[in-house]
Amino acid sequence: MKRRTIALMMAAAVAAGSMTGCGSSKTEQTNPETEQTTAKAEVKDTETETSGEGETEGKAEDGQWEYKEATLTASIGTDLAPAGYQAVFDLAEEKLGIHVEVEVRGGGDNGDAIIKTRLASGDMADLCGTNSGALLSALNPAEYFIDITNEDWADRLDDTYKQAVTIDGVVYGIPTSSAKGGVILYNKNVYEKYNLEVPKTWDEFLHNCDVLKEAREVALIGSYADQWTTQFPFLGDYYNVMVKEPDFAEKFEKGEIKFATNEAGLRSWEKLADTTPYYNDDYMATTYNDACDMIVTGEGAHYFSSSQALSNIYELYGDEVNNVRAFAIPGDDPEEQGLTVWEPSSWYGNKNSGKVDDIKRLMEFMISDEALDVYTAALLPEGPYCVKGYKLPDNAYDAVKFDLQQYFDSGKTGLALEFITPVKGADCPAICQELGTGQTTPEEAAAAYDEDCKKQAAQLGLDW
Repeated sequence: MKRRTIALMMAAAVAAGSMTGCGSSKTEQTNPETEQTTAKAEVKDTETETSGEGETEGKAEDGQWEYKEATLTASIGTDLAPAGYQAVFDLAEEKLGIHVEVEVRGGGDNGDAIIKTRLASGDMADLCGTNSGALLSALNPAEYFIDITNEDWADRLDDTYKQAVTIDGVVYGIPTSSAKGGVILYNKNVYEKYNLEVPKTWDEFLHNCDVLKEAREVALIGSYADQWTTQFPFLGDYYNVMVKEPDFAEKFEKGEIKFATNEAGLRSWEKLADTTPYYNDDYMATTYNDACDMIVTGEGAHYFSSSQALSNIYELYGDEVNNVRAFAIPGDDPEEQGLTVWEPSSWYGNKNSGKVDDIKRLMEFMISDEALDVYTAALLPEGPYCVKGYKLPDNAYDAVKFDLQQYFDSGKTGLALEFITPVKGADCPAICQELGTGQTTPEEAAAAYDEDCKKQAAQLGLDW
């Protein structure tokens, strides 16, 4: 099996990111040196800095963008790889005349504290890169961030993504990078060998696993040595919960619905229990990196993961990453297939900066095809971009451009639960591991998770 230091760094980054506990809407989640395939890009120096709203005005050579010199600041955490956004900022200086000075802050809880302090003190940068989803409301965006709801260019934003940056009907953010999906990765060569078809239902998926098991293949890779990976069958199934219970998240946050007592919620735990017979014999000793090796080489046929794993596989195996394809975790209705999505962190404009027009110009540019092209040239996307109509490049991972993109194009996507409600259980990995190893039943696991979430609800002041 191939090994590189970068794989270990990737695993640590993912473990510390959105899959920690039962996930987190803190989406700045990836090691900047290993998120995707690139070297770091340094902040571009300029000999002459502009200081006002604009000293020189004119049109860019192509006539598409207004050219007006300005200097803006952008605050972002260390968890977002700089090569992508720096490539966009460099192009913005060329096309728009906007020079962006990047301020890198810490990530995690410390970074969140810095953001809140700077917002409250009026010292926030012109652009703030931070969480999408349920944690956004805690920043009081109506007071601090620019309302982009009625901007024509905001219509390009993917509808599911918009839900993650909308508070009380107001849209505030644009994506910092690509989205990620909760998927079942599969080895296409194994599928071809056994004439298997991509399943449209959970029963069809189990049938494929049965065929492979009978042929003495590893039907399903388990990487239980890294406990955080045991959550993917549960977390990635939320789209199917939402289909059956559209207001599950709202009721769950209010304590009106529970996983253990709701049919749709319990079904996710039942599916996790279904996986137990199909794992590799050494799944308790198998790590995330081992699993990435196994899925690309065909030593295993399926692996539950985030599409972020594709970058790790690419670092290990290069273009052989395209041996790996992906499909969303199937539900029980073949007509209701869809993808659970972890949205990227977002850029928000500081409404109190005094440079609102320039900030809007930059935000519009950042979600243009032109900007996304240079971003993608620097970093291969781990999922579709949250921008309608953007065509992924030819060298994008096949699993992204052929498999995940179709869910976005057809509108068959839904936010992961953590992006809709801040109520999440810290013991989710342990609960999933116990169920996946057959130590508990789906009913017991669901009840344990409900109880775990009750602790978080109490901390949030919710009446459960």
